[in-house]
Amino acid sequence: MADSVLYEVADGLATVTLNRPGAMNALDTETKNALRDSLQAAGSDEAVRAVLLTANGRAFCVGQDLKEHVRILAEGGGLTTVSEHYNPITTAIATMPKPVVAAVNGVAAGAGAGFCFAADYRIAADTAAFTTAFTGVALSTDSGMAWTLQRLVGYGTAADLLLFPRSVAAAEALSLGLVHRVVPAAELAEEALAVARRLAAGPTVAYAAIKEAMAYGAAHSFAETLDLEAVLQTRAGASADHQEAVSAFVRKEKPRFTGR
Repeated sequence: MADSVLYEVADGLATVTLNRPGAMNALDTETKNALRDSLQAAGSDEAVRAVLLTANGRAFCVGQDLKEHVRILAEGGGLTTVSEHYNPITTAIATMPKPVVAAVNGVAAGAGAGFCFAADYRIAADTAAFTTAFTGVALSTDSGMAWTLQRLVGYGTAADLLLFPRSVAAAEALSLGLVHRVVPAAELAEEALAVARRLAAGPTVAYAAIKEAMAYGAAHSFAETLDLEAVLQTRAGASADHQEAVSAFVRKEKPRFTGR
């Protein structure tokens, strides 16, 4: 992977770190390619049971690198980055069969916020802030935000945040439901790692089924979702982790999951 994105796998946890601190982790082409490729690698690697997405520096990600974008427009280029980068990045986060934790250390704007909203669990530093940013540069949504944001905060609040972009500080983000937890900035790395490691040691097949069921249920009827739940429960029930869990319950011991 490129230096602008760091990728490490240890003990079932893949850590993906945006690493352009001097540019507030703005998304130039190299960074977008590396982020897409690392997330897809994590999603397909059977040794990876959870993913931690975070960033170095004082910002999480301020979205598109506008300096590069201006140059591309001047050269006659267009917004192919949505299909080439933002769609596959967000798809990898939202659909990989393992949980993704976003550790938001600072400002998350535009696509940077969209990547956070696509994650399964969001923990933010008390110095973090979110903004949609799109209309400020006369653009529509990308990175799945038209889907994720209204499911997190409701249609009315999502419309307000998209039509009138503003900085949503960590405390308000927590009250709106944009994040699950807010911790002191100095404790973010440790707390996020603890959450991600707990998930990496958990029942991976069950987590994958829950992600699939929730995404399906957001766009299908109750009856259709019940049918899928029956299929997914059968799959989870056939896993080695389920057998271990019920056996450990009988033994009055803590189960030791293997992710299979």
